[in-house]
Amino acid sequence: MLATGPADLNPATRRPDRRNAGIPPAAPGKAIMGKKTLDDIDRQLISLLAANARTPAALLARRLGLSRSTVQERLKRLERDGVITGYTVSLGEEAPKAGVSAQVMLTLDPKLQDRAVDALRGLPEVKSAYTVSGVYDLVAEVTAPTSEALDDVLTRIGKLPGVKRTTSSILLSAKFERR
Repeated sequence: MLATGPADLNPATRRPDRRNAGIPPAAPGKAIMGKKTLDDIDRQLISLLAANARTPAALLARRLGLSRSTVQERLKRLERDGVITGYTVSLGEEAPKAGVSAQVMLTLDPKLQDRAVDALRGLPEVKSAYTVSGVYDLVAEVTAPTSEALDDVLTRIGKLPGVKRTTSSILLSAKFERR
């Protein structure tokens, strides 16, 4: 919401607006909801959601000392600005596992690296890919429901354009994981 007149710019004469409670006033000529920087309340809100993305807005509001509607507006802004891009589920130890996973180290043809990465992106079994320093150019994490399916995916990866060589390590068990 933009300030509409000189009286609105003076915090001493501006009437409080319940919709913007808890949101610092914008600089003259700047929209409050269009701000790109995060304040302490935004960071606290993100921290609470990171701990439990299912926390109701009313409980978030109580913990932050804000109204529910203010929290909802902040969430809308954070989503719109791309700070929050989604909400997810973290599976515990007792959750069924996704199958068999491997880390695949790839050596790529430098001239075809973009094609190789695009082809990997098109394989749903490839969960992530990272450029790395050292002997290999890329490391991909691959998950398939069975060892036979994983073998098939690894064969397909080896045949992708731009892939010169692969070396795979099957992941046996997680000793700990931080994400």
